[in-house]
Amino acid sequence: MKLFKSITTLFIAVALISVTITPCRAADSALKEMFEDGIYGALTGALLGAAALAFTHKPGKHLDYIAVGGAVGAIGGVAYGVVKSTRALAEVEDGKVKFALPTIMPDFPDDSVRGKNPVVITAELIRGKF
Repeated sequence: MKLFKSITTLFIAVALISVTITPCRAADSALKEMFEDGIYGALTGALLGAAALAFTHKPGKHLDYIAVGGAVGAIGGVAYGVVKSTRALAEVEDGKVKFALPTIMPDFPDDSVRGKNPVVITAELIRGKF
């Protein structure tokens, strides 16, 4: 029974690693980014959960680490996709106003003063296409 669980875990890990993602047909590129980031996050989380099994006393009793890692990775990937696809606080697109969280972008200008490297943080508040 122990050998069966080990082989099954190994098979699932190899199957998750070798999954290829085909391009999804989404009308909005933001949805596509969120979907892809969620899938990549789930695969990465499941892989990390499987790697965490090596540090447990009885790995066969802790196979839920793979599922928990995949779920946390999927949630993190979708959250990352939402933040990555959101650009400004208010966007005007096709005559409609959309509100979202702005993307905060750090910048490191080249004009350092006396060995200090200043950090400039910017965030777009309004964006529109004219």
